[in-house]
Amino acid sequence: MSKAPRAETFVFLDLEATGLPSAEPEIAELSLFAVHRSSLENPERDDSGAPVLPRVLDKLTLCMSPTRPFTAKASEITGLSSEGLARSRKAGFDGAVVRTLQAFLSRQEGPICLVAHNGFDYDFPLLCTELQRLGAHLPRDTICLDTLPALRGLDRAHSHGTRAQGRKGYSLGSLFHRYFHAEPSAAHSAEGDVHTLLMVFLHRAAELLSWADEQARSWLHIEPMYMPPDSPHLQS
Repeated sequence: MSKAPRAETFVFLDLEATGLPSAEPEIAELSLFAVHRSSLENPERDDSGAPVLPRVLDKLTLCMSPTRPFTAKASEITGLSSEGLARSRKAGFDGAVVRTLQAFLSRQEGPICLVAHNGFDYDFPLLCTELQRLGAHLPRDTICLDTLPALRGLDRAHSHGTRAQGRKGYSLGSLFHRYFHAEPSAAHSAEGDVHTLLMVFLHRAAELLSWADEQARSWLHIEPMYMPPDSPHLQS
């Protein structure tokens, strides 16, 4: 397998959906923050030395009405509901969403690395399903980084497998609290979680950039979470 290209822009991604993978969920909210590599290699810092959000930052956040109902737990966690989205006259994940997403990505210097927490098990496969349903594609040189196994792997390397490493929590909230000694804001909104993800990344940016350069996966290797019944036949 050839090595993935070196990413020039990192697009931090989170989505909220109607349920867990077993429920064959649909995306109800999508948020992306695009940051050029140069801002991650030399992050800005406040007076205490803690990293702050890059000044040059592109954002995209969209809400959409899924056709599947929310599970009760998903609605409770996200604060979203089919009724609330319909009341706001939100369309579903459709061609307009795809064109908006593609236009947003086209403004960034490539290659692009999508970054999500638990992305390999949730965000990336579900986004792949939604795109495949519409016959849509991302740039072929897009790569993916999941910060959950990356941070676990980095800590394992540092601790040499000590018991203390195994007791650490790796949810976004736990990581943010460990690094910044505070609680993240707006948890379980897509934009709030992307903000938290980016701050967590900035705390260990040098290590995570190196990890991405060595171990990021090609988007072409992401499998859909499930096959939507009305998905078109796509060319490989």
